[in-house]
Amino acid sequence: MNGGTTVGRGHSVELLDRHKDHVLALYRMVVGLLFACHGAATLFDVLGGPHGGHVPEVGQWPSWWAALIQLVGGVLVMLGLGTRGAALLCSGSMAYAYFVKHQPGALFPIENGGEAAAMFCWAFLLIAALGPGAWALGSLFDRAHRAAGDEGVRVTAV
Repeated sequence: MNGGTTVGRGHSVELLDRHKDHVLALYRMVVGLLFACHGAATLFDVLGGPHGGHVPEVGQWPSWWAALIQLVGGVLVMLGLGTRGAALLCSGSMAYAYFVKHQPGALFPIENGGEAAAMFCWAFLLIAALGPGAWALGSLFDRAHRAAGDEGVRVTAV
């Protein structure tokens, strides 16, 4: 009885391990797309419009800047361009949003409406830590530089 489940479970884990870069890429693309949609909704009053009720004026702090980070950062992460830096910026912006806008209202995200900010914060931190996975456009540029013999500038600690 146990032997059948162990074999099945081992096969599933092996299958997931073999495709983890592709699963990570899909995760990156979906998280980036959803984040970009939030930015587009806020900046351009599309997709149901901004959650704050109105489109912020250009340069208005922090709404317009947050939406710009959401749109540009989300697209960069989705495409896999500058993924780690963009994901770290997106994660930090959501941490800021959570602690400034949501957390003062209540301790837990479920109580203060900050679930999306908390989830995006941790999702982008995971992407920043693990990298883009497969199908990242940034890897095309890396391969082109390696093929051309361009290794760029290397900084080493002494």
